[in-house]
Amino acid sequence: MKISIIKPGLLSTIQDLGRYRYLSQAVPVSGAMDELAHRLANKAVGNNDDNATIEFTYADASFKAETDILVAYSGDGAFLVYNDQVMPAEKPLFFSAGSVIKLIHNAIGVRTYLAVAGGWNVPDLMESKSTFLAAAFGGFKGRALQKADVLIGGTTISEVSKEILDKLIHRSLSYPNWRISRESLLPEKRQNIRVVLGNEIGWFDAASIISFLTNSYTVDRRSNRMGYHLSGKPLVRKVKKELLSTAVTPGIIQVTGSGDLIILMADCQTTGGYPRIAHVAAVDLPLCAQLKPGDTIHFSEISRDEAEELFLEREHDLSLITTAISLKYIKT
Repeated sequence: MKISIIKPGLLSTIQDLGRYRYLSQAVPVSGAMDELAHRLANKAVGNNDDNATIEFTYADASFKAETDILVAYSGDGAFLVYNDQVMPAEKPLFFSAGSVIKLIHNAIGVRTYLAVAGGWNVPDLMESKSTFLAAAFGGFKGRALQKADVLIGGTTISEVSKEILDKLIHRSLSYPNWRISRESLLPEKRQNIRVVLGNEIGWFDAASIISFLTNSYTVDRRSNRMGYHLSGKPLVRKVKKELLSTAVTPGIIQVTGSGDLIILMADCQTTGGYPRIAHVAAVDLPLCAQLKPGDTIHFSEISRDEAEELFLEREHDLSLITTAISLKYIKT
């Protein structure tokens, strides 16, 4: 399966679930910003969750199917459109060779993921196909996609993918009558980001901690795959000593010397010297991934146990989705 890029859009890169085994060597995780949408797009075509997808940032992109293709998309940054018809998300879509597919604006979010049966075939680097743009490695030639780039799907596709393809391939455009309900996996209030208080919470005075958990913050324009700067009431430290540079991961919320907040995201550095006031619950990181400048959020505290329970519940639900799709196409 093969596509050619007609318009790459603002920023389009190849991502998978990231590289976690090289943090001690200062290599960031990278990977899909919205891990949930990335995984659902893969599940919809019968892929493993870690197969590479295209991460589109906003819309204004388009591509041509150079061969028959089986794809799926998920995320809030754009809608896929074919012949002026908006394609449904989170379900397998078959397009015959020659089809031109566009991405149009979705006001809700920022990022959209396109999976192809077998995953996009780019070389592994440090056990991942993810693009890390700051160091120009991984993904498709270490860079964002450009006009006329040709992407090829992996030649090894799953039995589920083969069965889905076999049922859809008989028309120029076709898709089944089922879809994955991404909405059921997200909290109803997307502006509420649940956090576990961080190691340096005691560095801040009581008024600042209350302010952090009650006031709203606005996503600043200085936000990217490394981190989101937030505008709001600055926090005041009661401990003035400097923090030795220490390990950080995506989801950590740092407080700068001026009292401003930064949520670290997929391409964040592996160590940092700002105090860590909180950590975003893993299940809410996909919400952060879809934030755009001007969006307003607020934080609510949950315990570490609650965060783990929410994570395990979502993983259970995702496992059931995989099983349900498999049973639909593979008869035992």
